[in-house]
Parts: sequence; C-alpha cells; structure tokens
Amino acid sequence: MLNEKLNSYIEKLLPGRESLFVEMEKYALENKVPIMELVGIEALLQLLRIQNAKKILEVGTAIGYSALRMAEALPNASIVTIERDLDRIHAAEEFFVRSKHGGQIHLIKGDALEVEELVSEHAPYDAIFVDAAKGQYQKFFEIYAKYLCDDGIIITDNVLFKGLVTQSDIESKRIRNLVKKIDGFNQWLMDNLDYHTVILPVGDGIAISKKKR
Repeated sequence: MLNEKLNSYIEKLLPGRESLFVEMEKYALENKVPIMELVGIEALLQLLRIQNAKKILEVGTAIGYSALRMAEALPNASIVTIERDLDRIHAAEEFFVRSKHGGQIHLIKGDALEVEELVSEHAPYDAIFVDAAKGQYQKFFEIYAKYLCDDGIIITDNVLFKGLVTQSDIESKRIRNLVKKIDGFNQWLMDNLDYHTVILPVGDGIAISKKKR
C-alpha cells in the first residue's frame, strides 16, 4: 500500500471536486459509510475513460458517490447500480435528484445475489465495478461476468483490505474470516484462466480483470 505521506501528496495534486461530491464525502465520513478513497476513485475513473465505457454495472451503490463520479467523468455513459440497504438507497436517491448527473444512473433495489434478471435487462456492460459485500466477491463476479462485453473489464475494490491480507495475526475472528475470504478471492481471480488480472496497490487495492481473447 502507498504510505500515508505519498497518498497525501497525490491527493493534493488532484483537481477540485463538485461541492456535492465534497458534501457526500463528509456525509460518508460522519455516517461511517464506506466509499472509495480519493486516489482509488481517480484511478477507477481513468480506467473507465481509457475503456471509453458507455454502459457500466456497479455492484454496491452505498450513497451513490461512485456512481455519480462515474457519471460526471463519462457524460455519455449510463450506470446501472445495485443496493440493498434501505437507508443507503434513500440517501443515494436524494443525492441523485440533486445532481445534474443523476439522470445517467439507474438504481436497482435489492440484494446483488438475487437481482440478476433485472441487471441482465440492461446488458451487455463495457465495465463492471464490484464494491459491495467483500465476502461475496467471487459470487458477484461469477454471476455478472457473463454480462460483460467481449472487450470489457471488471474492476474490484478493496482487494488489499487496508493491508490486512498480508497479516496472519489478526485478533478479531470476524475480520480474520473476512480477510481469508478476500485472499481466497484474490487467489481465485489471479488463477482464472478466462481473464488477465492485475492488482494495483492504489486506494484500498483494486483488481483489474480483462477478458482474454
């Protein structure tokens, strides 16, 4: 992982953000809602620009921060995003209404393990962004990868989990089990014969997977 000084240095170089995004970042901090770190989301947006993604699936809306950042960065793209938590859905909908980018976003309400049929109606996708329950990453990947276009990419967040994937002496049983699942997913993903995958130590760690031709 990048050390704090380097991360702070990069953050200072980032361009300013819309006031609504700054408000959302504050809301997330105060309400303990996990959203992407600034450096991580800038990397995500650049990857999507390079991909020239026109249709994006996001697994895990939270309060809609990433969806709106993607919509701003890619004004010609449409984003389908999934969320099951009612409080977060309510917050996301309010932010979408307030944003000039909200019209690009279609929110599917429900568990990502159970709404495949609704998601498939909007397929295929140029990019899939996975940022939901970390213990279910492999299931999310297996369910939705089939809806990726032939030249598409899948980006998965939090795969280094604050560096805990390198530690073996974690006291909390819950965290230890979650780290084991993330490590298992990383191993599975890197061994997946259908994708080229690289893990970058950016933000909380992102995996970039591209279909093999």
